[in-house]
Amino acid sequence: MNITPMLPLPILIPVLGVALALVVWQVIRHRGTRLAREWSLRLLMLLLLAAVALRPGVGGTEPGPAAEGGLEVYFVVDTTSSMAAEDFGDEGSPRLSGVRADISALAQTLAGAEFALITFDSSAVQRMPLTSDLSALRSAVTVLTQEVTNYSAGSSIDASTELLTRVLADAEEAHPDRPRVVYYFGDGEQTVATEPGSFAALEPSIDGGAVLGYGTEEGGRMLSYDGYADMYSESTYIQDFTTTPPTDAISRIDETRLQSIADQLGVSYEHRDSGQGVDSLVRGIEFETPDVTTETGTAPTELYWILVIPLLALLVREWIGLARALRETRGVE
Repeated sequence: MNITPMLPLPILIPVLGVALALVVWQVIRHRGTRLAREWSLRLLMLLLLAAVALRPGVGGTEPGPAAEGGLEVYFVVDTTSSMAAEDFGDEGSPRLSGVRADISALAQTLAGAEFALITFDSSAVQRMPLTSDLSALRSAVTVLTQEVTNYSAGSSIDASTELLTRVLADAEEAHPDRPRVVYYFGDGEQTVATEPGSFAALEPSIDGGAVLGYGTEEGGRMLSYDGYADMYSESTYIQDFTTTPPTDAISRIDETRLQSIADQLGVSYEHRDSGQGVDSLVRGIEFETPDVTTETGTAPTELYWILVIPLLALLVREWIGLARALRETRGVE
């Protein structure tokens, strides 16, 4: 038997404790009267509700233990609209499709490491903290999407530096002896008026990695994104309103800027295309690989739904009683 509380226990226990105390007091107060029976049933409802809130279950196995103590890998991904440009691979796929494939391949090659995912467009967000759970990383990468087109405020290739600096500093303070590598995924396109800042301050905090570039000099069109991508979304391309009439906007890779980022970080730069391996991206990265358990965890069989049945029956009885009381009150008036 195990429990998976719907709320943290430090919150759940005091709330339930106060409610139980009040109901028990009412039972004692009306002892020997008809109301004592009513409050006893309410006490039973509260106990059932408490049991449901604890979500009891049986069986299930925990996933294999996460590997710790080895390499820390930070994936930094550009999710600005330009990463939706359809010039990746022979089939003209969006650049982000190449990013997803490369992150997956790197994670498999570096199995046993811990991975973190940071994305940036108008602002930077840590999508996933350090974890060695490859399934969690896979889920996070699968849902990577470009920014919502209407919210786009231009792109800057250095938008992740402040967050990445803070994350690396915290990691170094927690585990000073661990090696850390950073992989930067982007197209180098700088559309804001200001020049990007430098990544050089991060170089002492990392032990390797790479800058990976996506896109072509010819460029590609970018589908707009409304944040939903459902049957009601329109498949239209982002427009360039600097021309008359407006035309489909074209995004082109800027490898000069990407090479500059690589130089500042002290890592290599590599242009990426479909079908490429990742051996060159992990060359020279050495770390002690902990034992990694690949056993897949299974969810426990939850039992709380069984308790919901009598709870609902008691609630229906309570509602009927309340409806009768209200009707009688109106009759008196």
